[in-house]
Amino acid sequence: MAEYLVLALVLLGVLIAGTVGLVVPRLRRRPEPPLPRTEVDTRAEEDLAGPPVEAPESDLSTGVLVEPPPVIEAPAPTVEVPEPTAGRLVRLRSRLSRSQNVFGKGLLGLLARDHLDEDVWEEIEDSLITADVGVDATRDIVDSLRERTRVLGTRSAGELRALLAAELVNALDPSMDRSLRTAPKDGVPAVVLVVGVNGAGKTTTCGKIARVLVADGRTVLLGAADTFRAAAADQLQTWGERVGAETVRGPEAADPASVAFDAVRRGIDTGVDTVLIDTAGRLQNKIGLMDELGKVKRVVEKQGPIDETLLILDATTGQNGLEQARVFTEVVNVTGVVLTKLDGTAKGGIVIAVQRKLGIPVKLVGLGEGKDDLAPFDPAQFVDALLGTEPAGRDA
Repeated sequence: MAEYLVLALVLLGVLIAGTVGLVVPRLRRRPEPPLPRTEVDTRAEEDLAGPPVEAPESDLSTGVLVEPPPVIEAPAPTVEVPEPTAGRLVRLRSRLSRSQNVFGKGLLGLLARDHLDEDVWEEIEDSLITADVGVDATRDIVDSLRERTRVLGTRSAGELRALLAAELVNALDPSMDRSLRTAPKDGVPAVVLVVGVNGAGKTTTCGKIARVLVADGRTVLLGAADTFRAAAADQLQTWGERVGAETVRGPEAADPASVAFDAVRRGIDTGVDTVLIDTAGRLQNKIGLMDELGKVKRVVEKQGPIDETLLILDATTGQNGLEQARVFTEVVNVTGVVLTKLDGTAKGGIVIAVQRKLGIPVKLVGLGEGKDDLAPFDPAQFVDALLGTEPAGRDA
């Protein structure tokens, strides 16, 4: 009996000890909640921790951690400041070397012969026609030269050169107005429309015209209305960025007239001097190119007059380009011609033919592929370059 009593006491003790072990931890004092963190504490921790570091990405296929590529900021485009255009044609005179062989060496060599008979005059006519001067202009030049050499009896190289130079300058009609109307009026920018067929270097020349205007102190905005040729807007925008000119453009195949209208409106809002609009040289739908150009002209004129319409012609196409030019003049009021690629042909006489055929002055000539190889046209300087001579007192 005593043994059962002892065993009961032991079991009772074990139960009491287990109960105490469960109850006592709950009776211990619970920790107080942490104090709220202040903004100062948070900033201090951020300063100590430094900038956040992105965790490297993991390649799920291999399980290898891949470091993210470094972020490289694109450098801002450098704005170029072209040199003023004064005297640019003189500096580029050597680019007319092919035409110099026809005029300077060819014609002067023929005129310097001891006896100027009919055969010689026919050779002179052939040389001028080959140089794309044109039949009518050639006859006028040769008739005048024959009369003056007969009356004056000139034979020295200097006298013959002076006679030929005078006839060529006269054929280029120096009385024509070759200035570019690019100054704003009454707070409204001048609008210059650039037209021509694709292949003549129209968009590139449009960019070069922008450089000419900037070089002569104008602020310019470009309108990329050639929306039917792939990358035309990108090309024009690149030219504009080089001289700090904004380009207004639309989506590919957008309405060219709408883009032209937006460009003029933007030019008015920003207060630039000149809005230069590049137009399509061909279309990829059934609308005629000339109809589209007429629409562009009408839409732009709702905001004001078009001050200049420049026709881009490729000098290497010669007489074939004159028919293209005639079609453009029937749709828009062409005020000036820009003759490109003049350095790539011996047919420098195309300048005379263009002016005589169209009655429109050549205002700019392209004499190379460089960004500043577009020069204002001056008849006397051009003839000097054709003949390979340099007047006394003029810097090369």
